[in-house]
Amino acid sequence: MRLKPEQLKAGLQKSLLPVYFISGDEPLQLGEAADLVRVAARQAGYSVREVISVDQGNEWPQLTVEADSLSIFAEKKLIDLRLPSAKPGSDGSKTLIAYCQNLPTDTVLLITAGKLDSASQKTQWFQAIEKVGVTVQVWPLQGQELLHWLQRRAENKSMRLDSDAAKILAARIEGNLLAAAQEIEKLFVLHGPSAISRGMIENAVADSARFDVFKLTDALLVGKLNRVVKILNGLKAEGIAAPVVLWALSREARALINVKLELKQGAHQEAVFKKYQIWDKRKHAMHDALQRLSIAQMQSLLLISAKADQQIKGQLAGDGWDSLFEICIRFCKPELV
Repeated sequence: MRLKPEQLKAGLQKSLLPVYFISGDEPLQLGEAADLVRVAARQAGYSVREVISVDQGNEWPQLTVEADSLSIFAEKKLIDLRLPSAKPGSDGSKTLIAYCQNLPTDTVLLITAGKLDSASQKTQWFQAIEKVGVTVQVWPLQGQELLHWLQRRAENKSMRLDSDAAKILAARIEGNLLAAAQEIEKLFVLHGPSAISRGMIENAVADSARFDVFKLTDALLVGKLNRVVKILNGLKAEGIAAPVVLWALSREARALINVKLELKQGAHQEAVFKKYQIWDKRKHAMHDALQRLSIAQMQSLLLISAKADQQIKGQLAGDGWDSLFEICIRFCKPELV
């Protein structure tokens, strides 16, 4: 059965099928569609999750082993199979066909892969998956589809983009949906649930260009504390809204946690970096931060971010900027705290 990305959530609410194949070269839609399956499986009692990343091509026997093995507690299992492309090769094709012809009990197979071409849709392995499960293809959005996506995304945050606002935001993000999601999150931080006008977006974009909180996060990743303190003091002196700085810091912390967890679960680094749109110029900086910070230290950044948020809103005693400074220290020099 084929579903569009926007149909997947409703399909999962109706029933959970044994196989889901999600493919495409648009990382945000791909990741969010896969997350919907993971959440639905977890809610349905599939508490065991096994991640298999097919990097060299010799990992296919692992799928057969996982399909044949049962937990000692006979728990339901989600197999999270990750392919760098939508071409599994001869061994992969045979393994997928055999799996679909002899589905294991109490197991859901989630496959995420790169872009699927028309020839692959005619192969036996793809048709075997389609016969017993769900296939979803995600595509880069353009034109009216992109505008509608932006408006729906804003509505999920209880914001409303008028036509001009959606158009200027589309021009700003140039089809990069991950950047679009971040811009919408920033608009929510600045304005909360409200109608968003073209002027609001222009002002937010202008603020980013003038004050450039992204220079702050770049310095954070490589651990340059002196530069971070200088930038942070400059942002405060120029009257930048503390919620904007907090948004940038917490966004970077969440990204680090997601990347670290996926790598720990066996995902290939290049595939993870591509998923979160960490391009060449940021790879070295991200690698530095991943080596410097443990999962526990990254999670502590989010806890302090929550405290800073309450302080900024006046719900907790203390200066939000002091907490922002503490986040920066923990980012750069975790051994000092």
